[in-house]
Amino acid sequence: MEVTWFGHSNFRIKNRETTILIDPFFVGNPAAPVTYKDIKEADLILVTHDHADHVGQTLELATRLDTEVVAIFDVIQSLIVQGLPESLGVGMNIGGTVVRYGIKIKMVQAAHSSATGSPAGFILTFEDGRCLYYAGDTGLFGDMALFGERHDIDTAFLPIGGRFTMDAEDAAHACTMIGCDQVVPMHWGTWPILLQNLQDFETALDRSSPSTKMVPMEIGKPFEI
Repeated sequence: MEVTWFGHSNFRIKNRETTILIDPFFVGNPAAPVTYKDIKEADLILVTHDHADHVGQTLELATRLDTEVVAIFDVIQSLIVQGLPESLGVGMNIGGTVVRYGIKIKMVQAAHSSATGSPAGFILTFEDGRCLYYAGDTGLFGDMALFGERHDIDTAFLPIGGRFTMDAEDAAHACTMIGCDQVVPMHWGTWPILLQNLQDFETALDRSSPSTKMVPMEIGKPFEI
C-alpha cells in the first residue's frame, strides 16, 4: 500500500489497482508539491467535511476524472448543486458503511465543525484485512476507544496541529485509545498558526503510546505502509 502526502490533510492512497484521494486540498495549500491538474487518476475521493482546506478541489477532480465522491449526505447534496453529477455522489452518514472496490468504508464521528452536515472520519478495511483510520479534523473524544475495540486498526492518520484540532499530546493519547500499530501525523506545518515540527508529537508518543510507530511522511514522496 503506497501513501503520498500532499501537505495538510491531503493524501493519496494506492492499494493494488485502486487509487483513493482524501481531502484533496491543492489550491491555497502552500505545502502542496503539485497542483490538482497534475492528478491524473482517482477511483474514489473521500471528503471528511466541507471546510475549504478539506473539500478542496473535490468537485474539479471528480468531474474531470469521473470519480465517485464519498462524503456525508449533506456535503454530497451541496456538491451536486455545484455541478457534481448525481451518479458520482455517494452520500452516507455516521455509522454507515459502503463498499467500493472491495474496500469497506465506514463513516465515524469527528469532534469538529462543518457548515454542511457533520464532520466525519473514515475507517477503511481492505480485502486483505488491513485497516486504516483517517480521523479528519477532530479533537480528542472518548469513542476513539470504541474504534480500537471494534476494529484492528493498523495505521491511524491523526491531526496534531492544535488550535483547530487535537494537539500533539492529545493525538499521542488517541493512539493509546485506538491501539494502532503506527500513526501518520497530519494537519501540521501548513501555516504558522499550526504546530511546525514533529518533535513534540514524537516526545508525547514515546511517553503515551511507545508501542505506536510514527510514520514521518515527506511531502510529495510516496511511502509504503
